[in-house]
Amino acid sequence: MRTKAIILAAALLAMVSMVKAGQQPATISGDYAEFRNADVYTGPCFANSEVNLTGNDAVLAWHVRDGAWSGAPLSDLNVVAVVRASGTLGDPYDSPLPAKAVIMVDARANDAQRAALVQFAQAQAPALLSDVISVQPQPISFSIAQHGFTTVQAGTLVRLSTRTLKSSDEICHNEDVYYPPLAAHLAHSMPVVAESSSYSGGNLGVTWNDSGRRSSFVGTFAE
Repeated sequence: MRTKAIILAAALLAMVSMVKAGQQPATISGDYAEFRNADVYTGPCFANSEVNLTGNDAVLAWHVRDGAWSGAPLSDLNVVAVVRASGTLGDPYDSPLPAKAVIMVDARANDAQRAALVQFAQAQAPALLSDVISVQPQPISFSIAQHGFTTVQAGTLVRLSTRTLKSSDEICHNEDVYYPPLAAHLAHSMPVVAESSSYSGGNLGVTWNDSGRRSSFVGTFAE
């Protein structure tokens, strides 16, 4: 009887150790923002008019609050990816690939940190960021005035400013998150309005200056 009790206790201890091993704290965490040139919070009446016609451009932005990647400390650094896909991103019936991307890394980062920022971004959206045609150091700011109100600026090339949704933003009156965020490992995300969004780079063959679209997400990530 004593032997059985010892065996049971050892088994329970092993199970506890396994659970704890699976609950290790995230090694990197921070804030996330995204823009798409199609409404992500909408209803079928509106989405059906956009699919295959728009929604193939996106901005994905990360601000690392704390952590490291590939051995490089990245706390308080930023990385922004601009994506040009072949179809509507998030379309469940058709692939938007292939896609090309430009990645902008924080100008304050050293060489090892810049490489780690690129690797980190690619790990969050591997399919979209597999073909990177340019990596550019830029002064990047990522500021949150309050929940839902986020501003991202990457040099003079990218600007995104968001606000929370209001009842007056409804058009179909059956709106929901029609397209999920593009990045993985999000601990929290919510759809917001892109009050303004612009991209003026020359590498992807497209520029835009958009405003007032229900086309963005803000949230947090942890991995």
